[in-house]
Amino acid sequence: MGHGFDTARLDRIPAFLEAKYVSTGRLPHAATLVSRRGEIAHQSGIGEARPGEALKDDAIFRIASMTKPITSIAFMMLVEEGKVALSDPLVKFCPEFRDTGVFVAGGGNVPFLTRPPAQPVRMVDLLRHTAGLTYGFQERTPVDAAYRKARIDDFDADYTMDSFIAALAKIPLQFDPGAHWNYSMATDVLGAVIERIEGKPFAEVLQERIFGPLGMVDTGFKVAADQQHRLTDAHAFHPKDRMQGFDEGARSRWAKDRSFHSGGGGLASTLHDYHRFCLMLLGGGKLGDVRIVSRKTLDLMTANHLVGGGDLTQHSVGVFSEDENAGIGFGLGFAVTLDPARAGIPGSAGDFYWGGMFSTGFFVDPVEEICMVFMTQLMPSSTYPVRREVKTLIHAAIDD
Repeated sequence: MGHGFDTARLDRIPAFLEAKYVSTGRLPHAATLVSRRGEIAHQSGIGEARPGEALKDDAIFRIASMTKPITSIAFMMLVEEGKVALSDPLVKFCPEFRDTGVFVAGGGNVPFLTRPPAQPVRMVDLLRHTAGLTYGFQERTPVDAAYRKARIDDFDADYTMDSFIAALAKIPLQFDPGAHWNYSMATDVLGAVIERIEGKPFAEVLQERIFGPLGMVDTGFKVAADQQHRLTDAHAFHPKDRMQGFDEGARSRWAKDRSFHSGGGGLASTLHDYHRFCLMLLGGGKLGDVRIVSRKTLDLMTANHLVGGGDLTQHSVGVFSEDENAGIGFGLGFAVTLDPARAGIPGSAGDFYWGGMFSTGFFVDPVEEICMVFMTQLMPSSTYPVRREVKTLIHAAIDD
């Protein structure tokens, strides 16, 4: 017994991951950290970080969309200081969007036909993914296709914050702001807004406001040369071979200077660094003596902000509208469990979470006072239900 967990049951986690995923060649490695009431109850790491190298405690992972909650917290710090409001229109900080219309027809070889939006994109729309923006990988509409053509969300594209905003503003919105939920580049736009409000590089803002104060020493948009040996290899799913190389740690894109810092997906981090971020969230915006945001701000962020209530199955129009989002709402930067029975997975109403493209994930459960960080490196994250399985195993180990 430790921290109200049955430790033998927690030990099922690495055994399960080894048997189902790592030894079968489905995942290269898996690292899990579980804490309760601020104390680590379980930590395990299995598999290889690179060929022939066992996964170590200080391994660095590409966390992709787990960048979004960090960007969202940084933005809410500016809201707390009165520098921006959730109701502010996007054009106040990004006038490039002044003439951006809503998609009606066209695309491809035909010019887009658009109409003016029924209401403007507001800051709250960026935080909750209701702005009418999208991702090229959704591959559903001519708007998605235009993103791919402009390489808007291509990791290797050579945008700056300003040229990114200029290019994105030329592509129509998919729908009227507030009308639907669609997972999107909205958090990247938020990063650009933060940069413009603060008048300094977005990466610097995160370092000064979040990473430095929380002691997140291994988190950033670029992996330093003296840390690169700790960066794991990343893989992509392959239907026949199960995994193929995507980004080698030794020759990684994350070790090079970037002209664009993606607030939606650019960070690399470690199990322990991201856990410190989660502990701050569990602490109502505070870790130790360091206050990042107030408890009331975090309450607002973890409430369901989907227009008119309801869950993601009712509001989502993209690839995130699957059944597994039943009972799940969305706040300002986090998914929020509204109803564990509808979600079909043990949890608490009010727990909040997100994951990344490389199958990483985290959740914070304020009711049970649990934090979980899970790291691996396989894209896309929809390949296996591993994050739901780990959450189930954790709740199965509660023993108090």
